[in-house]
Amino acid sequence: MPRPTPGGPQAGEPARTHALAALRQAILSGDVAPGQRLVEEELAAMLGVTRQSLRAALLDLTADGLVERIPNRGARVRVVSTAEAVAITECRMALEALCAVKAAERITDEEAVGLRELGEQLKRAVADGNPLKYSELNRELHRRVGAISGQATAVGLLDRLHAQLVRHQFQLAQRPGRPSQSLPEHLAIIDAVAGRRPDDADEAVRRHLNSVIKTLRAVGDGMPPAAPGIPETNPNRRSARSVINSD
Repeated sequence: MPRPTPGGPQAGEPARTHALAALRQAILSGDVAPGQRLVEEELAAMLGVTRQSLRAALLDLTADGLVERIPNRGARVRVVSTAEAVAITECRMALEALCAVKAAERITDEEAVGLRELGEQLKRAVADGNPLKYSELNRELHRRVGAISGQATAVGLLDRLHAQLVRHQFQLAQRPGRPSQSLPEHLAIIDAVAGRRPDDADEAVRRHLNSVIKTLRAVGDGMPPAAPGIPETNPNRRSARSVINSD
């Protein structure tokens, strides 16, 4: 969490934007755990904004599915069950398949070369046993296919869906052998998109995300929650939670 802004609480749209960005980052990085209460007075003081601005930011996060309001108890980080994570991934499947198909239809020679080089980097990350690097390259692959596709609406929806899956993506990232399992699936996506084969790109994405769904169900809801507190003070947990979007 950022330090309070010097000079007293901020108000208005700049304060709402500041609080929204800080809270979103805290949730996505795992600094606040699923189910953890978000106390308006404490957060407003910490972020250096008025409670009204803080409340507006929480409403935005509620609309994004990251926060939920509990009657008579205030706000908390929303808990996404395994069943809901599977449902979200099924929605991702339709959107990511669309992006892959469009990317395969639109990709330039230069973009194809870059995508294949990204595949080589993914291979090296797995060979080196570097899950953090693999996760980073994985995020870049999804970002690049979305950008090549030109499907801005689908990409925006995918960003919101990904944000709701942080806890489950962390679980997948920590599962032994997951990078080695997902590598050939990602390489198949790259090969189909770079090779301008839309039908194969669609099939490769669906095969990959069906594998993700199978793994989500196997992992279940077994990950223990982070200890209460803002920010997270356990450096090992914080480091581990940075490994997200590693499906």
